[in-house]
Amino acid sequence: MNRRFQFAVVASSTCLVLMLLFGAVRGRSASNDNNVYSHLGVYSEVLSRIKADYVEEPDMKAVTVGAINGMLESLDPYASYLNAEQYKQYQKTKDQTRASVGVVLSRRFGYLSVVDALPGSAAAKAGISTGDVIESIGNVSTRDMPLALAQMLLDGDNGSTVELSVLRVRKSEPQKMTLTRANLVYPPVSGRLVNEPGKDPIGIISTYALDPGRAKDIAAKVEDLEKQGAKRLILDLRHCSTGSLEEGIAVANLFLDKGLITYSQGQKVSRQDYQANTSKAITKLPLAVVVNRGTAGASEIVASALMGRRADVVGEHTYGGDATIRQGKTMDDGSAVLIAVAKYYSPDAKAIEDTGVTPNVAVADTEQIGDLDDDNADAAVPATPKGGPDVILKQAIETVSKK
Repeated sequence: MNRRFQFAVVASSTCLVLMLLFGAVRGRSASNDNNVYSHLGVYSEVLSRIKADYVEEPDMKAVTVGAINGMLESLDPYASYLNAEQYKQYQKTKDQTRASVGVVLSRRFGYLSVVDALPGSAAAKAGISTGDVIESIGNVSTRDMPLALAQMLLDGDNGSTVELSVLRVRKSEPQKMTLTRANLVYPPVSGRLVNEPGKDPIGIISTYALDPGRAKDIAAKVEDLEKQGAKRLILDLRHCSTGSLEEGIAVANLFLDKGLITYSQGQKVSRQDYQANTSKAITKLPLAVVVNRGTAGASEIVASALMGRRADVVGEHTYGGDATIRQGKTMDDGSAVLIAVAKYYSPDAKAIEDTGVTPNVAVADTEQIGDLDDDNADAAVPATPKGGPDVILKQAIETVSKK
């Protein structure tokens, strides 16, 4: 079956499965229940026609798996369907610390999309960046590949290698590259004092991850910068795409002494509010938060909580990372879906994974770089070209100096 016909079959199946799913989600009345069975009947009839009349005998297993993955991606780009063998392997490795090439992934248009390349990683050294698409891992196409499976293929033993085919932003042809896996160590939280003529001293705190313990490190940097004379603060969360959501809440609380930070809620998960604890707030200095397209997940919780109430958020539209509570739901045959059962929301009730964070002070570079994600086509582009001025940070300094 050629690629065009494969795509047509999978796309048709996906659309029909989506009708079934949406009918099921909304099926709270007898009328809606009838719609569910109606969609199922249509789906079954189309599959029957494909099997009986299609120009070639289709691989129905591949069609079904493609439909399932397309359905999951349309709802949640971080969701995965794993067959029984894949799920067993996932269970074995999910809590292990394995060497990595250093990419944070999502899915777009059926392929693996790069959220960010972690600082110092093989991926970052190879020039992989936000918006790039990984077309294959080894000799395996990533088309409809479950995200969890992709991560298992990318991770491995320290010093081992993996070959990738990467479609780069602004490059017409995929690039082949061989990356060496390594045990990654995130750079520590950094802090520096900036003194510009005519402006109060500004303390700049930067972190590339929000793993456990980072809130304590950030608090220590704030205290140190205040002792050095800082009168204003900038929290730089650019390329901060990993970490625990709980740590994001803790970091936001450092700068908020009251009010809602975030809340989680799902169809069957009751709403849980996370309120700022007055005793955990450490500073009232004027604040700006700096973000870009590589800002994702826990760091988006920080930015959305602080924007408007406590800080100006300066930079680019953030990615919309995996700010969810995720669970594995097993099937009778041992396969499983890894799906979000609840999402985290900004104080103004926007699902962080769905919308990301739109800065109230947007900064775009003059060197436009195309975005592969149509949903964010109007987002600002990376504003720190190699060797060029850091226009986002410059704007953050101007913004916080006026507060």
